[in-house]
Amino acid sequence: MKKDDNSGFNIEEYLSNGVENIVKNALKASFSNPQQSIYMGKYAIFATKARKLRQASEKAGEHIPPFLIASIASNCNLHCAGCYSRANNACEDKVAEDLLTENDWARIFEEAKEMGIGFILLAGGEPLLRPEVIEKALEVPEIIFPIFTNGTLVGEKYQTLFKKYRNLIPILSIEGDRETTDGRRGLGIYDQVANTMEELTDSGIFFGASITVTKENIEEVTDIPFLKALEEKGCRTVIYVEYVPVTLETKELALEDEQRNYMAERLLAIREQLTNMLFVSFPGDEKTSGGCLAAGRGFFHINPKGGAEPCPFSPYSDISLKTATLREALHSKLFQNLKNESVLMEDHAGGCVLFERQMEVERCLGLENN
Repeated sequence: MKKDDNSGFNIEEYLSNGVENIVKNALKASFSNPQQSIYMGKYAIFATKARKLRQASEKAGEHIPPFLIASIASNCNLHCAGCYSRANNACEDKVAEDLLTENDWARIFEEAKEMGIGFILLAGGEPLLRPEVIEKALEVPEIIFPIFTNGTLVGEKYQTLFKKYRNLIPILSIEGDRETTDGRRGLGIYDQVANTMEELTDSGIFFGASITVTKENIEEVTDIPFLKALEEKGCRTVIYVEYVPVTLETKELALEDEQRNYMAERLLAIREQLTNMLFVSFPGDEKTSGGCLAAGRGFFHINPKGGAEPCPFSPYSDISLKTATLREALHSKLFQNLKNESVLMEDHAGGCVLFERQMEVERCLGLENN
């Protein structure tokens, strides 16, 4: 089997084993929800087939990541402090022009299934502002679509959809307790999200929470009482996302090795004590995964207009999904240059290696002389 560009490290095996663990733990976390548990049992079969597809590609010399991040919306109804999408002008109050259509996304989802991609994270902007795209996602039960939403737009229509189509999993964004969440997302947002959680639980819908982790809130959001409170609200999975600076001035909020080590230790304790929940840390320990997983090593990002980017925090693209296939995008010159020049393997102080190595990314894209 093909080895990764980091000597001796098998990225396909590492990622596929990680997927198996996620599916196994998600199945365990859904035991109290019969409908979700039935779906997860079926999905375990889909995941096995997807792994075989990726393994076949690996033997043929092509690496296919199991994850994809798709920002389907260009607008949002909130103005969260430190929003990376707004800082990069990727998110606005109004709908942008030239977005990928729902049929474009339907094609991408089908191509992903055929390649063995098993998880597509739907983001934005606010993804619930694109119901026509989400309706295309529900047609592909072989793929799980975690929907990263601010939780303020989950009305009766979406609840009906989530209850019927179990491959759509709402992931509600919070920052910690009421004071911390409202401080970043706006007054009253915590109570709105808490109310949404209650409604989802009453409807028997499996859901999770997404928490952006900074040096300021890391202790709060890994505290057992805080997580038990989420569990009591019906939350069954927590996805920790390491903060990536919007500007160099906010770089001090990003986690460094000391906080990552603390996070790893806390996750071990959390998983031992809260056995009915699934906890995922993103991007996680890059040393264990042989480097950054962006640019197609573990995932890549598609922006609302179709640009294939290394990740949401590195908004550079040299190919568009409007005209290219998903496989062609995966082999873009930019992605290949980032991997061949080992930019993804470089050390960094905190946050994101591609954020810190912006000039190197631009060189790989061919912008250094512009």
